[in-house]
Amino acid sequence: MASFGAVAFPLVLGSTLLSMAFYSGRGPSRDADQQRKGGQFFLGAGNFLLHWSMWAIGPLTRLSLRLGLSPDFYNYAGLGLGLAAGIFIGLGQLELGGWAIALSGIADILDGRIARLTGVASDFGDFIDSTFDRYVEVAAFLGFVALLRNHPGGAFLAACAMGGSLIVSYARARGEVLGVLCTGGLMQRAERLVLTCLTCLADRPVCRAFDWPQYSVVLGMLAVISVTTLLTAVHRTVWIAARLKEKK
Repeated sequence: MASFGAVAFPLVLGSTLLSMAFYSGRGPSRDADQQRKGGQFFLGAGNFLLHWSMWAIGPLTRLSLRLGLSPDFYNYAGLGLGLAAGIFIGLGQLELGGWAIALSGIADILDGRIARLTGVASDFGDFIDSTFDRYVEVAAFLGFVALLRNHPGGAFLAACAMGGSLIVSYARARGEVLGVLCTGGLMQRAERLVLTCLTCLADRPVCRAFDWPQYSVVLGMLAVISVTTLLTAVHRTVWIAARLKEKK
């Protein structure tokens, strides 16, 4: 099973690079949905990837509309794939975990796009979508806790990354409830998703290539997410608190 994931990685990577070259060569277009939401990826440095990914899943969006697949279908599919990713990671099947994270992320994008295109976007859908996102993240980080339970400091790093990720999301949600929107900072959910997915796929080949101990790439990723999410959480807390004081 792991060997299948390892073999699939270079094939998908090659197809992805060809797709990016084609997208760039035809004159990259801006996705209207992301433009309207003001989406940023890695503080704007990765916006090409953001808009390319929206373009790349266009055929899936159109196929889903033809088949009548609902946003709820993708919400539950994303949840199931995310929970499966956590199980795969905990069992040491990192490649399968990485693919499950990638598919869960695609499902998460499709549910929102289909909801807006079909005019069924609702508070219920927003609540289910954002809550399921937290379940998926917790599942992945718990998988890393289980994977690294015997590694000195590994489980602690995974717990820090999970805690930082949850606080970042909570600070934004609580600010919105109080009328203050704050979406800035490093390691927002899309960035954490991409980094976690790539790490799962790359850990084994990179560690072998450089003769590093197993899970070295995973530990590095968890350390980066821990530091950047905690910094982002502090930034959002201070920024939102300042805006709320100004409203008095």
